[in-house]
Amino acid sequence: MKEQQQSLLLSSSARFPPPQGVRLSYGTAGFRADAGLLQSTVYRAGILAALRSLKMDSSVIGLMITASHNKESDNGVKIADPSGGMLSQHWEPFADALANAPSPQHLLHLIIEFVEKENIPLEGARPAQILLGRDTRPSGESLLEAAKQGISSILGAVAIDMGIVTTPQLHWMVRARNKGVKASELDYFEQLSSSFRCLMDLIPSGSTFNEVDNKLVVDGANGVGGEKLEVLKKMLDGLAIEVRNSGKDGGVLNEGVGADYVQKEKVVPRGFSSQDVGIRCASLDGDADRLVYFSVPSESSSKIDLVDGDKILSLFAVFIKEQLSILNKEGHTDGNSDYQPRLGVIQTAYANGASSDYLRRLGLEVLFTPTGVKYLHEKAAEYDIGIYFEANGHGTIVFSESFVCWLESRNNELSSVVKGSEQQKAALRLLAVSKLINQAVGDALSGLLLVEVILQHMGWSIHRWTELYRDLPSRQLKVKVIDRTAVVTANAETVAVRPPGIQEAINAETAKYPQGRSFIRPSGTEDVIRVYAEASTQEAADSLANSVAKLVDQFLGFSSS
Repeated sequence: MKEQQQSLLLSSSARFPPPQGVRLSYGTAGFRADAGLLQSTVYRAGILAALRSLKMDSSVIGLMITASHNKESDNGVKIADPSGGMLSQHWEPFADALANAPSPQHLLHLIIEFVEKENIPLEGARPAQILLGRDTRPSGESLLEAAKQGISSILGAVAIDMGIVTTPQLHWMVRARNKGVKASELDYFEQLSSSFRCLMDLIPSGSTFNEVDNKLVVDGANGVGGEKLEVLKKMLDGLAIEVRNSGKDGGVLNEGVGADYVQKEKVVPRGFSSQDVGIRCASLDGDADRLVYFSVPSESSSKIDLVDGDKILSLFAVFIKEQLSILNKEGHTDGNSDYQPRLGVIQTAYANGASSDYLRRLGLEVLFTPTGVKYLHEKAAEYDIGIYFEANGHGTIVFSESFVCWLESRNNELSSVVKGSEQQKAALRLLAVSKLINQAVGDALSGLLLVEVILQHMGWSIHRWTELYRDLPSRQLKVKVIDRTAVVTANAETVAVRPPGIQEAINAETAKYPQGRSFIRPSGTEDVIRVYAEASTQEAADSLANSVAKLVDQFLGFSSS
C-alpha cells in the first residue's frame, strides 16, 4: 500500500475514535446500536463498502443507514452486495474486526493485511462506487457524513447520496445499477406502478371486489415507508389507500406502531380504532422491509386478526401455482412448452405448522432453512421461482434469469399463435410479478402492491384470505444458560444434536400433545436458548413450551452446574 493511501487512512480515522468499552458485531441487520455510539462504526463501514466495491471489479455497493424496527434513538448501518442482497458472510469477520480496531494504527494494519489476503487493487487504479441511503431518523444526517468520510479515505472511491430512501429501495437501486439499467427513485416507482397496472389489466372480468374491499388503510410506522407510499399511491389507479402514521403528524418512529409491534403484540397500532372494524389494514416496519396485514374484528377490543408473513407467502404461492398450471395446460405441441419450472417455498422452523401443512396440501415443495434471511434467500435462488417469508413479514419472490428468459420467449410464441389466450395472460402475469416484486430483498411497498392485486384477481376479502388455514396456537420462551454454544442443532434447527439426550427428552414431551411440535435453538447474540412450541390449544402450547424450557434448564441451565 502506497504512502499516500496510508497517511490518508491514518489522518481520517483519527477524527473518528471508537467508543470505549463497546464491542459491535455485524449480523443479519448489519451493525446496530444507540446512534450516539456509531460515528466511528459508520465511518469504518464506509471503508468496508469501498474495499468491497474494489474487490467486486468496481461493482456498485450499497450502504444503508437505518435501524429498521428499533427505537428512534438507535441507528445502524448495513452493506448491500452487487446483487442487491446482503454482504457476503465471508466478509463479516473483517467487518467486526474493522469496527472494533482500537486505534488508527490497528485499523491500518488490519486493512493492509486484508487487502493483501483478498488481492484487492488499491491506489485508485480502479474506481469504487457506493450508493448511500438513510431512513428518517434525526441521527441519520451526521452518520451519513461519517460514511462519506470513510469512503473518501480510499483513493478512487466515490459516494453517491440517494437521500432518504427505504432499505429495499437502496438494495433495488444497487441491483439495477449493476445490471446496467436506470436506477433512480423515480425508476423504482415507475417499475412498481407499471407492473402493478399490467397485473390489474389482466384481472379476469368475472372477479368480484366490492367498495369496502377496495379500501386499504396502512400504518406507516412513522417512518420512511409511509412517506414513500404517499408518493407511490399518486401513481396508482384502482387502489384506494389511506396512509396513517406517516411521520408527518408528530408520531414517533416505531413507538406503538409498525409491523414489528403489530405482529408481536397482536393489537391495533396507534391511530387505529373500533371505527376500522372490517376494513383491510396493513402495517409497514420502520424502514419498510417488513409487511403484515390485519383486521379489527370487533368494536369492543384492541385485539386484531393478524395476517402474518406465513399467510402472505401462502397467498403468493396460491397465485403463482395457479399461473404456472394455466401456462402448462395441454394443447400446445411446440417444444418450448415442455419445460417444467421448479417452484420452491422456503420457510424457517418458526413458520406456523398449519401454514406448512396447507402449502404441502397444495402439492408444493416446502423446504426449511436455519433462521435468517440470508439462508432463506440463498435457498430460494436455487429454484426457477423461490418464495420465502418469515412470520415477521420479511420475504420476497426470487425468479431465476433462465426462467424469465424462457417466460419471455414463451410469451412471444403464444402471442404469435393465439394472442390474448389464457396461457399468454398467465405468462404476462408472471413476467409482471417478476418486475413488481423486489427480488433483491423483502420490500413492504412492492409486497403490498402484489397482495392487493392478487386479492382483486381472486375476488377475496381479507376475511376469505384469513381463512386459508387456522394457525396453531404457539408460544416462544427464552431460557438463560451458562453457555449457549452447548446446544448444536441440525435439520434447519429443528433437531438438537447436542447435548446428548436432550432431543429424545423433547420428543417424549411433544408426543403428549395433539399436533405438538417444539424445537430449541441458541440465540445469536446472548447466552439464552430460544424455545418454540405449538399445539392444538393455547393451553397445550404454553404447557409444552414450559416443559421444554424446564428440560433446557435441567441439561444446560444454572441449576445443572
